[in-house]
Amino acid sequence: MNRPEPVTPLATPATELSDRLTGGKVGVDEVTLDRLRTTGAAVSTDPDDRAAAGRDWWPLSILWVEHGQVASRPAVVVTPRSTDEVSAVMAICHEAGIPVTPFGGRSGVCGASVPLYGGVALDLTGLDGLVELDEESLIATFKAGTYGPDVEAILGASGLTLGHWPQSMALSTVGGWLACRGAGQYSNRYGKIEDMVIGLEAVLADGTVVTTGGAGPRSATGSDLTQLLVGSEGTLAVITEATFRVHPRPAGDQRRAFGFASFADGLEACRRILRRGATPAVLRLYDTTESVRSFGVDTNVLIVLDEADPVLLAATMVVVDEECGGSDPLDVALVERWLGHRNDVSSLGPLWQGGVVVDTVEISARWSALPGLYDAVCSALLAQEGTLVASSHQSHAYTDGACLYFTFAGRHPGMERDQPPPDDLVEWNEQYYRAAWDAVTEATQAAGGAISHHHGIGLNRARFLPGAMGPAFAILEAVKHALDPKDLLNPGKLGLPTDRGGVNWP
Repeated sequence: MNRPEPVTPLATPATELSDRLTGGKVGVDEVTLDRLRTTGAAVSTDPDDRAAAGRDWWPLSILWVEHGQVASRPAVVVTPRSTDEVSAVMAICHEAGIPVTPFGGRSGVCGASVPLYGGVALDLTGLDGLVELDEESLIATFKAGTYGPDVEAILGASGLTLGHWPQSMALSTVGGWLACRGAGQYSNRYGKIEDMVIGLEAVLADGTVVTTGGAGPRSATGSDLTQLLVGSEGTLAVITEATFRVHPRPAGDQRRAFGFASFADGLEACRRILRRGATPAVLRLYDTTESVRSFGVDTNVLIVLDEADPVLLAATMVVVDEECGGSDPLDVALVERWLGHRNDVSSLGPLWQGGVVVDTVEISARWSALPGLYDAVCSALLAQEGTLVASSHQSHAYTDGACLYFTFAGRHPGMERDQPPPDDLVEWNEQYYRAAWDAVTEATQAAGGAISHHHGIGLNRARFLPGAMGPAFAILEAVKHALDPKDLLNPGKLGLPTDRGGVNWP
């Protein structure tokens, strides 16, 4: 499929752009460019290609693009088409000391694929397609650059599904899902991506090709190196292939919608459903603000959708109906409405272009902490000068807790219609954005929650990860140094220390 475009087009010709994030940029000389071409990979120094590789879906990039900037451009974009080519490229960069930032669909929203220090942007979308399908064992191996719709189309031809349906489905790739521990909208039924993957092929910083897992189910063969690489956001290795558990496509589904008097009441119903062993694929609870915005209903809306074997499906819905029995039944057409708009982010660009700072922050915590955490985060966001709205919904649930998605929107106090933008608009928007993220993260940590559920860390959350991991962060540092002693793979991400110089972002 064709590469999807970022949320907003460039407002300035690529040759006239500047980089917003500046630091110790590394160039690539002509001799090294010629060596990279000998690998068989496509090599481009075209300004448009470099500008495209210099940003992802981090919402701040919309603000910067409007002012003639991208986050940070690489010196060159290299597109291999095989693991051997990836290995050869990495070996050359390792010898020359050139940083490499792997990327796929660039659908990440935390700046994880931004090449902070220039060097090589490694475009993995050339590694595309099915490697192997074992229908009897329900196992499939895909190349890392395969886009989501292609994964499902290939599996669907055999009556199968991976069950991974992120909002970024049309924009994201297999490797990207694994890099940030992604979650699809049907995760209650099928799990997150780390539950689906059973093995990897990856290339280390020096070009060594390794494989992990996949030989047999639930093997006890030492530490799980697959899970070490999953979530590492390209800082430890370049994932080139992944092997997954897949599932027969269900014949049908059932749907429900309910209204609750409070968000806490809805959370409690979700907790009881999971506690009884029911795992409806979709179990999404919206507070009143988001219920009015998304459904036009002034209550706390819970939508439920499940797909499974008919016997399991019927049993799940019995549990759902029993545990939601004290709530108000709503029209199941609300589920169809959600299905029709669940991947729509078309308002994001116009809002930022209109001077409104908006983003979503997903965290997770135990059931016992979630009601208080919801109140604390919304209060902290509303306390920030300029906040217009703070809201939340629960999107992924487990027996021990759930993920809450918080949405915030703010605007410079000096912004008025038909007035020129304030001189400090860009600076204020950046400061407000950081303050809003600080508010959500600090409240989450105070409640003992996880600062990310599935968007990952990237650059935007990098300042929080050392504190979130505590003394264990030293282990991550040691692993990074052991696998990548020259700090070549996606330097500056995950809060990992680097000697490459400072970047003007917290």
